[in-house]
Amino acid sequence: MDVAATTAPVAQARYPTFAEALRFWMKLGWISFGGPAGQIAIMHTEIVERRRWISERRFLHALNYCMILPGPEAQQLAIYIGWLLHRTAGGIAAGAFFVIPSIFILWTLSFIYAAYGNVPWIAAAFYGLKPAVLAIVLAAVLRIGRKALKNELMWIIAGLAFMAIYFFKIPFPVIVFTAGVVGWLGGKWLPGKFVGVDGGGHGPKSATTDAAETALAPAIISDDAGGAPHTRPQLPRALRVAAIWLLLWAAPLVALALWLGGGHTLVKEGIFFSKAATVTFGGAYAVLPYVSQQAVEHYHWLAPGQMLDGLGLAETTPGPLIMVLQFVGFMGGWNFPDGLPPLLAATLGALITTWTTFTPCFLWVLVGAPYMERLRDNRRLAAALSTITAAVVGVILNLAVWFGGHVLFPAGFSALPDGFCIALCLAAFVAMQRFQWELIPVVLASGALGIVWKMALGF
Repeated sequence: MDVAATTAPVAQARYPTFAEALRFWMKLGWISFGGPAGQIAIMHTEIVERRRWISERRFLHALNYCMILPGPEAQQLAIYIGWLLHRTAGGIAAGAFFVIPSIFILWTLSFIYAAYGNVPWIAAAFYGLKPAVLAIVLAAVLRIGRKALKNELMWIIAGLAFMAIYFFKIPFPVIVFTAGVVGWLGGKWLPGKFVGVDGGGHGPKSATTDAAETALAPAIISDDAGGAPHTRPQLPRALRVAAIWLLLWAAPLVALALWLGGGHTLVKEGIFFSKAATVTFGGAYAVLPYVSQQAVEHYHWLAPGQMLDGLGLAETTPGPLIMVLQFVGFMGGWNFPDGLPPLLAATLGALITTWTTFTPCFLWVLVGAPYMERLRDNRRLAAALSTITAAVVGVILNLAVWFGGHVLFPAGFSALPDGFCIALCLAAFVAMQRFQWELIPVVLASGALGIVWKMALGF
């Protein structure tokens, strides 16, 4: 099919004012459903194809950098593009409004869950949500695996990562760091196996990309455009920006510790999620095993089933899927208020978790982006990214096995599996893979079926 025929030409692109860009970022925060893949697709359609604010290759270069950062890559991509367009203020606006709507929506859902979760029909809805979430995780394994595992070496890396975390309980950050080092070295010694297998656009533009770019008006931030002054790396600026954002990151934690003491649940949450913010490579699916290991098994802030429920809630809200961590912080404060009213503790737990999860994203992008502008075709960086992505496939498979055990065998592996959950998981998986259903209809339909099933059994 002729690409030019499917991509309608647009008028000459005009540099957006800050107010115009702000309106777009505010809109994006309310429509960014579908996890990182859906959010990146929305930004690509709006920013690259429709508005022509940035070219295809510049968009992919920014995305590749964000994929090797800890934290949600879709939000960081918004920060990067906002920064390219309107300096630091643009990056802050893009990143903040990407998550603000979901903060309020997920807080409301978390309160309903914590306060009324024992109401039979609500419990039944979450009973139906869990197998749908398992199907979503399985679909993520296939989706990322098809993209990342392009040769036998990437398959081996994914398998080793799965065994490392599942059998030997090696921490997720160690796996990611090791994969990055292997990829960096492999990019030098075996470039044919490591470079360009991630499908992320590291290599030269394809014929399809060239045709699509030709059919569109010239981008404002094009492949050949010279860098604006704020995109040029300057060490004094980098140090100043780092100091400011580190101070902003730490200030609420220090305030909570002075008010409540270092042993309070809210302080522990702030410290834990600050640590998690530095190791959450690969997005929400990849980091959930690490968070579950600590929040569920070590701190006991919530139960394994509640972790699944939180992921189901996060799937139904706009914004990054890693917002599920806000639910964890809410439940930790609700279950362990340590002298505070439960709702106040839960609200503060949700806020400190969200703050420590997303504030570092601004630090990584605003400090590193100027230097990344000089590395648009660095093949060693591409190799490290490819290898990390392959390892993440193995980690997500571990998450699927962990979820599957709790969902399909609620009474333990020695008991019979839950037939309804197996059937609903298979139906949700087929709906997404065969019939291309979106996440929201799958999640809502599964919750409704859970209610119907429980009603048929008399709750």
